[in-house]
Amino acid sequence: MSATEFVLAHTRLAPVPFVPEVRLHLAQDAISLWEHTESHTGDSQPPPFWAFAWAGGQAVARHILNFPEIVRGKAVLDLASGSGLVAVAAALAGARQVIANDIDPYAVAAITLNARANAVHGTVTPNGDDLLTAPASPDVDVLLAGDVFYSREMSARMLAFLERAAARGTDVLAGDPGRAYLPHGRLTVIAGYDVPMVGALENADTKHATVLRPSSPD
Repeated sequence: MSATEFVLAHTRLAPVPFVPEVRLHLAQDAISLWEHTESHTGDSQPPPFWAFAWAGGQAVARHILNFPEIVRGKAVLDLASGSGLVAVAAALAGARQVIANDIDPYAVAAITLNARANAVHGTVTPNGDDLLTAPASPDVDVLLAGDVFYSREMSARMLAFLERAAARGTDVLAGDPGRAYLPHGRLTVIAGYDVPMVGALENADTKHATVLRPSSPD
């Protein structure tokens, strides 16, 4: 079974609660899907972030659809894209080109399917490279990242990448629902949204998620 077939077998196409303009192939049970993923590959796998619409990503997606001028006519990178929610939203908001990057091959398959389901497959390009270790990053106007501060190590690596991009003049937006490793002192909140959650994904019916930018140096 290919990664694409696996995604189709374990998800269903549904609108995103806080971004109903977007439909994604979503799963219901994270633990069960994780077990199926490891059984499918025969080895240890990362959590299936690609099968869920996380609160931080929903906040960024909602924000750029509310304010499409952020991405309209621009080249966009969606870092750690997961399901491709933010990438699809950017394309729907009028982005000229969107690179949806994730190192998980299941995410790449999900992004491909979700872009096609929303008729933006001509704009969204899935990318499986590890951009955090690449010698050069894509030349884009806007960098978007939803829910990337979920561990101490990943938070440090992501923040460094986002700050380097901002220093080059890229417009950087990140979304986060108050994760423990959110680097508060290095980011400035520009918007906040109460995001409805489905099932037990976040152990809450609603999560307050913020949209942030790297803070300007003093």
